[in-house]
Amino acid sequence: MNIDFNKNNGLVPAIIQDNTTNKVLMLGYMNQEALEKTLKDGIVTFFSRSKKRLWVKGETSENYLKLVSIKIDCDKDTLLVKVNPTGAVCHTGTDTCWDEENKSDQVLFLKELEKVIQERKENPTEQSYTATLFEKGLKKISQKLGEEAVELIIEANDNKNDLFLEEAADLLYHYLVLLSAKDFSLNDVVEVLNNRREVITIL
Repeated sequence: MNIDFNKNNGLVPAIIQDNTTNKVLMLGYMNQEALEKTLKDGIVTFFSRSKKRLWVKGETSENYLKLVSIKIDCDKDTLLVKVNPTGAVCHTGTDTCWDEENKSDQVLFLKELEKVIQERKENPTEQSYTATLFEKGLKKISQKLGEEAVELIIEANDNKNDLFLEEAADLLYHYLVLLSAKDFSLNDVVEVLNNRREVITIL
């Protein structure tokens, strides 16, 4: 990476983002040495402007930031560092330095699930249940979705909420598998719903 360390006295801002939730966790600074140590060890290291030395995030709390990737911006003077945190990130004990909860929202989770399903479709393994569904073909996938729908309806008429939610999750998963088998995605379905909303608004 051709990083410009000269604009800010040898330092560049490093935006820390959770690789799973995409939440921005904190902002730190790196010099060349901190960057090299981060890449070498796989644990995020900053240059502390107050301590005037390298600072491994988590060296005291053991809440480390495990490196996933580093990208540089268009001006080559800011880093986007994606990580898997092992605990609270802020020194106050919160998930982020903006006192936000580090959780995936539903949209991000569903997109990630779609990615996993597509990956199993394109690169099947014997251990993958999803891959075995694709191997059995569209008819079997459709049949399985129908079975899950019936099971959900049955549980909806009982008072066991935990079982109802389990069946709802099964139905959603198999629905995504069917979409993938038909070479569609949730975005295609959402587009249809958006068009319907526009029609209703006009009427």
